[in-house]
Amino acid sequence: MAKRNEYVDYLLELMKDLGYVTARPMFGGFGIYADGLFFAIVVDDVLYFKTDDTNRGQFLERELEPFTYEMKGEMMTMNYYRCPEEALESPALMGEWGRSGIGAALRAQAGRRPKAPRSDKTKAKAAKAKKAPPRPKRKKPPAA
Repeated sequence: MAKRNEYVDYLLELMKDLGYVTARPMFGGFGIYADGLFFAIVVDDVLYFKTDDTNRGQFLERELEPFTYEMKGEMMTMNYYRCPEEALESPALMGEWGRSGIGAALRAQAGRRPKAPRSDKTKAKAAKAKKAPPRPKRKKPPAA
């Protein structure tokens, strides 16, 4: 598990104008959250922001690289793109790029179907179904 480091603390300080920004260890790196919304990742001390069709162009115009990783011998690309170097030195620029990542995360969240809350009755039925033994099969009456 990744341990908190000075670089992540520095990034959180740069992003303080984005709201309540926190970091959580994940997959050897960190997930960055603004008010509980996952909008960026830090892997090997590199910051990547969430992108989608709306904001990806601003990253591509600057020739910023997407986050990639290897899985089962294949390179996988995620919708997270590298933060521009100049934003790492400026709270104002970090705010702009961070808001872009937050926007993409909000749009992705809006596109998901919310899970319906389970009622107590549904929970009780599910628990009972798990505990109940299987019913024996009925035998057919002999043919006359």
